[in-house]
Amino acid sequence: MTTEEPEPAGHRPVMVKEVLEYLACQPGHVIVDATIGRAGHAAAILERISPGGRLIGIDRDPEAIERAKKRFAGQPVELIHDNHARLEAILDELGLDAVDGVLIDCGPSLEQLTTARRGFSFGRDGPLDMRMNPDQETTAADLVNELPASELARILKEYGGERRAQRIAEAIATARQQQPITTTAQLAATITAAIPPRARPRRLHAATKSFMALRIAVNDELGALRKALDAAIHRTRTHGRIVVLTYQSLEGGETKGAFRRARASSKCPPLPSDERPRVRILTKRAVKPSAEECRENPRARSAILRAAERL
Repeated sequence: MTTEEPEPAGHRPVMVKEVLEYLACQPGHVIVDATIGRAGHAAAILERISPGGRLIGIDRDPEAIERAKKRFAGQPVELIHDNHARLEAILDELGLDAVDGVLIDCGPSLEQLTTARRGFSFGRDGPLDMRMNPDQETTAADLVNELPASELARILKEYGGERRAQRIAEAIATARQQQPITTTAQLAATITAAIPPRARPRRLHAATKSFMALRIAVNDELGALRKALDAAIHRTRTHGRIVVLTYQSLEGGETKGAFRRARASSKCPPLPSDERPRVRILTKRAVKPSAEECRENPRARSAILRAAERL
């Protein structure tokens, strides 16, 4: 028998005012919310593009799609359970050559982080899962129990910036020989024990970076973002906008890289027509939430907004 867990309280979409400003939504626009999540941004966008607008909401998490279906019943919203990495294919399937704007809100949803059975957080003991899409085969437990210690160390260092990646990976390899690591509590305890007490971070749980790294690896978050950005740049119509919310430096790096590869540059010689700059970067400096929003919504503190306009 299972019991339903309460929905997380106090959910607020991040930087709604700024998202709407940079998306420049107008009535009749076709906008893609490529990571619809709790649909807070989507609801605000839909209000701006009505009447006559069309909102396409994508999420790899079927639970997010089901929530959005209830919220937007009878409204001009198309909801698609899929990975935003397939954005270009999704638009092809919908018969859309181009859209007026794309929003990508990176990272896990609040539900994923706060629901124990999803296995994302060391703060709530649950199965070591971390899949944004439960239909996906590979879980965090598969990586933790099957990968060589050297590959685990690479993931922890590359995706989590964990200085003691090798030591933690070796501790995991030793622990799993005694019994498989199948819960978030087991993994968190193993990671914590691998770090000397004096070396543990004061403001973060000792397992924070390792859990983030495993989550990124399980869901191929950076690869999916890279593909979604390329598709957004390719399929947004002239003067359309691409807006991206990131929460850690690797996501930010992918976004900056995609925009820079496609941006205009007056210093470059004339380019062939198929290689001309495709976007104008609107955020010369990354946009951060206001101090007031950070006080009211602590989750916003790590948010960074970047935007570009299609040429």
